[in-house]
Amino acid sequence: MTSTTQTKAPAPGGIGTFEKYLSLWVAGCILAGIALGALVPGLFETLARLEYASVNLVVAVLIWAMVYPMMVAVDFASLRHIGDKPKGLILTIVVNWLVKPFTMAALGVLFFELVFADWIAPADAQQYIAGLILLGAAPCTAMVFVWAQLTKGDATYTLVQVSVNDVIMIFAFAPIVAFLLGVTDLTVPWETLLLATFLYVVIPLAAGALSRRRLSSPAAVARFTAGVKPLSVIGLLATVVLLFGFQGQVILDRPLVIAMIAAPLLLQSYGIFALAYVAAWAWKVPYRIAAPCALIGTSNFFELAVAVAISLFGLNSGAALATVVGVLVEVPVMLSLVALANRTQRFFPAD
Repeated sequence: MTSTTQTKAPAPGGIGTFEKYLSLWVAGCILAGIALGALVPGLFETLARLEYASVNLVVAVLIWAMVYPMMVAVDFASLRHIGDKPKGLILTIVVNWLVKPFTMAALGVLFFELVFADWIAPADAQQYIAGLILLGAAPCTAMVFVWAQLTKGDATYTLVQVSVNDVIMIFAFAPIVAFLLGVTDLTVPWETLLLATFLYVVIPLAAGALSRRRLSSPAAVARFTAGVKPLSVIGLLATVVLLFGFQGQVILDRPLVIAMIAAPLLLQSYGIFALAYVAAWAWKVPYRIAAPCALIGTSNFFELAVAVAISLFGLNSGAALATVVGVLVEVPVMLSLVALANRTQRFFPAD
């Protein structure tokens, strides 16, 4: 079997200026959404009515625009290397599926039922916890290629990790979310949850795999992905404008709610990174595998979390708001962890 270090995988370009300041663009869209929600509330009411089977059609189109370019980057042919260097893959699976969803749920309960209980209504607290659970149960996909490149990670091995996680996500995301929402005493609309998983995981993943198969070479895949990448960013920012158009009055009335939601997210992100990174160091995992391994568990597939939150709880729900705050904190947190990984590279084996 060919070693992962000998197989070349197309690495996407490094993080660009736009992506580097994504949190600023998200913040700008938050302000734009709040302003538009106050100026033209009728427009947002009309958009909210465009739904079928609890799925808002406008948001569905935007989510597909976000997710599809990322799914094209996933190469399931890389699964043939699943047995190469198993330590990093084992750590990724354990952290992403046996630890992260449950620590996120626990932190949500801790902060919104105890720490912030005096400032948050119980119904709102349950909504914010639900949004955090959705973020915790959706590990990163395509953005981890960027983080891996910034840490000079093994591109092919990262591809293996992402592919395995996406396969697991198809089967595990809905049951884990349903279990954790049940634990926090929220009613689980199973039909909507399964529909959302099918719409926002299975269909884009299948479309991405079909597109990749029709492209002639890895270079063609890289060019195609770069060409459709703006769709992902446009979809994300347009979704943020829509969400905050509906949430505007809540934010104006209670601006500290953003900081409250960010607190457990920040603690979770740095805590999960520390757990995976220290475990990789103790297990003597090479740095080029250890850094992406820790980063893939830290980052979130926030596009999926946003889509499912909207499908389950509605555009103007606290759960949807919590997932959008996840977008707001994602990039600065990940860039700080990339810098930390690069500074501590010398503590890991080179190969």
